[in-house]
Amino acid sequence: MTDGPRGPRVRRYGDRGLLIELDDTATAVAVADLVRGHPAAGELVGDVVPGARTVLVVALPGVTVDQLRAMVPAEKHRDLSNPRAFEQGRSQGETVIPVAYDGPDLATVADLTGLSEAEVVAAHTGTSWRVAFGGFAPGFAYLAGGDPRLRVPRREEPRTSVPAGSVGLAGEFSGVYPRESPGGWQIIGRTELSVWDLDRDPPALLTAGAAVRFEAVS
Repeated sequence: MTDGPRGPRVRRYGDRGLLIELDDTATAVAVADLVRGHPAAGELVGDVVPGARTVLVVALPGVTVDQLRAMVPAEKHRDLSNPRAFEQGRSQGETVIPVAYDGPDLATVADLTGLSEAEVVAAHTGTSWRVAFGGFAPGFAYLAGGDPRLRVPRREEPRTSVPAGSVGLAGEFSGVYPRESPGGWQIIGRTELSVWDLDRDPPALLTAGAAVRFEAVS
C-alpha cells in the first residue's frame, strides 16, 4: 500500500464523457482549469462539470472519448499539486459579496475554531475563495480555498428554514443560500446580494471557477 496522492483516475462516462476522479477539491479545481484552458478545448469540449473530487468532461457532438482522453492531465502534471490553484480565478476579477457578520452561529464557529468572533470575520474576508462547484439548490456555489482555520462541522441539528442570503460554513466550504430552505451549515452572516435571479443572464451570480471575496459591512 502506498501513501500520498494517487493522481487522476479516468473513467469513461457514457459515449461522450470522461469522469476524472481526484484526491481533493484543490486538485479538482486545478484539473478543471487545465481542461478549460487546453488549446483544443474550444473544438472538443462541450462542458466541464467539476465536483468536490471529480471533473466531468463532456465532448462536443462528433468528438470521440479518445480525443477527450488526450486532454486529461497526466498523473505527474506539475500543476496538479499547485498550492495556488484556488487563486487562478483572480485573473478574471473577483465577485465581492458584502456580508453583515451577525449570524446565529458566529459564536459557535468562534468556539469551534478557537478564534474570537472578530478573528473569524477577518479570516473569512481575508482570503479569496474559488467556486469549486455548484449543487444543493439552483445558484448555490460551494466556495473553497478559504482560511483552513475556518473548517468546521455542520450543525448537529439542521434548521428547518434558513433565510435567503445566509452565509455559512461547513467543512472546507463556504456558501450563500440562494433562497429560503432547510440547511445545516454554520451561519455566520447574511448578504443582500442575490446569488440567483431568473431575470439575470446567467441566473447564477457565482459560476464554477470564479473568484469570490467577502467584505464585512455594518
